[in-house]
Amino acid sequence: MIVIVIIGVLAAVSVAVYSSNIQKAKRTEADAALGSISLYIDIHYAEFGRYPKERPADYVIGASWNYIKPGELNGKYFSDSSYTYEGPPNGKWFKIICAKGTVLDFDRTFDQDGVFQDELYY
Repeated sequence: MIVIVIIGVLAAVSVAVYSSNIQKAKRTEADAALGSISLYIDIHYAEFGRYPKERPADYVIGASWNYIKPGELNGKYFSDSSYTYEGPPNGKWFKIICAKGTVLDFDRTFDQDGVFQDELYY
């Protein structure tokens, strides 16, 4: 009986740890792609002195300011169409968004200050 209780406790702990690690893996994949996208934004800023002035919520693939080819942002949890870019006409700030889809609880974002965060969009 004691052995069964110990096995049950170990199983419960291992399931919780596994679930937590899966969530971390999903955020890490999103963060890696967001970081790659920001490299092209930084290059654009260095060339033109402002961030790209794309329409709100434009997809990153096909944007005039980067050289990311279709399929390069595809991963285990997210695809090219998961990533969008927001920037105002004055080019003073930007936000890259990884849509939560069915993978995350909230959208994952990255901004001009280099801050990753989870945001709920309505």
